[in-house]
Amino acid sequence: MKRRQFVIYGSAAFGSSLLLKACGNNPTPPANNATNTNTNTTTPPATGETIKVGILHSLTGTMAISETTVVDAEMMAIEEINAAGGVLGKKIEVIKEDGASDWPTFAEKAAKLIDQDKVVTIFGCWTSASRKAVKDVFESKNHMLWYPVQYEGQECSKNIFYTGAAPNQQIEPAVDWLLENKGKEFFLVGSDYVFPRTANTIIMEQLKAKGGKTVGEDYLPLGNTEVTPIITKIKQALPNGGVIFNSLNGDSNVAFFKQLKGAGMGPDKYPVMSVSIAEEEVKQIGKEFLLGHFAAWNYFQTVETPANTKWVQAFKAKYGADRVTNDPMEAAYIMVYLWKQAVEKAGKADDLEAVRMAAIGQTFDAPEGKVTMNGNHHIAKTVRIGEIRDDGLFNIVWSTEGPIDPVPWNQFVPTTKGFACDWSDPAKGEKYKI
Repeated sequence: MKRRQFVIYGSAAFGSSLLLKACGNNPTPPANNATNTNTNTTTPPATGETIKVGILHSLTGTMAISETTVVDAEMMAIEEINAAGGVLGKKIEVIKEDGASDWPTFAEKAAKLIDQDKVVTIFGCWTSASRKAVKDVFESKNHMLWYPVQYEGQECSKNIFYTGAAPNQQIEPAVDWLLENKGKEFFLVGSDYVFPRTANTIIMEQLKAKGGKTVGEDYLPLGNTEVTPIITKIKQALPNGGVIFNSLNGDSNVAFFKQLKGAGMGPDKYPVMSVSIAEEEVKQIGKEFLLGHFAAWNYFQTVETPANTKWVQAFKAKYGADRVTNDPMEAAYIMVYLWKQAVEKAGKADDLEAVRMAAIGQTFDAPEGKVTMNGNHHIAKTVRIGEIRDDGLFNIVWSTEGPIDPVPWNQFVPTTKGFACDWSDPAKGEKYKI
């Protein structure tokens, strides 16, 4: 049930309309949400002997099921670093805040971490709606966010490092694979906010360019479980079967896959490709409802690398043998190490401009394979497609031969085709014509 979203990719007017639409679908957190949660997870007080960082994720609300797992991965990395001597000889002190699955709360907590707690960086957000809500905060204060989840692209901020996939590292390869292996007719279903809507805009343009066809498109408000009307529309649009491309997030996925199976729409005729369902979601939804369906990611727990074997063993030893790892958790884990390396190269944690420049070019032997931070603040990553198997993990059915360079500005969408981003060159920056 996880994932992201909020983007501006066309004219200012079109981008503003998307932003307003996404904001109109903000979930209201339950009355008992602990929106003022502030857990200092280390024993040292705020002194010059520590380096203070913020963790900002949804610990309550509809997105907590996904975001609490990335907090576990971030804390694991921080504890490992502290056990090995810290950063520049100082221990990392964590101040944790709850975004409560509410986008204005994310912005409020980001400002609090920067202004009151004086953190040098923040690791946080999941949905693009939450990232967009805090983006203005980080840019106006010239601060730094590390964001761990695949997203819709169409953004390249000086103040954000993106360690999840850009669309050309997840969505586009998934569409190509489906066209070659599963069919030409697609029904697009997603949660009603920026990531799914922008992802589907990209998919529709890609299908037009490659001979596929979009037969339907429908959305649910985030957290809504009334999926029967969408199931009915899919059956009407694809009476003989076809591809379902799924960008639902949160609890909606539980109802969707249960009712899909209940309607007799199995993966033999209606294969579903998801971009927001990973191992943790499979566990929560129930593998019996997902068996034989697909997901596109850069990392699966079943990736065979020495670094992954070591990481999975360490994670299970810390959090329990029944726990699983997944792509956003891995991206969250490695971003802490990339930040650490950048700080050590810069020589000072609170010189954010020096840290920003030092981050570019950093490499890490990640569980998914070697990753490199590019000048556009995105990571070169290997792309993988997995089929859900009967143990709840993924059988990797396709992979690129190696890391694919990220492309933040989409090359299928007419308004961003021909543009790129490069923060290593001041003359290029956020958006320049190739």
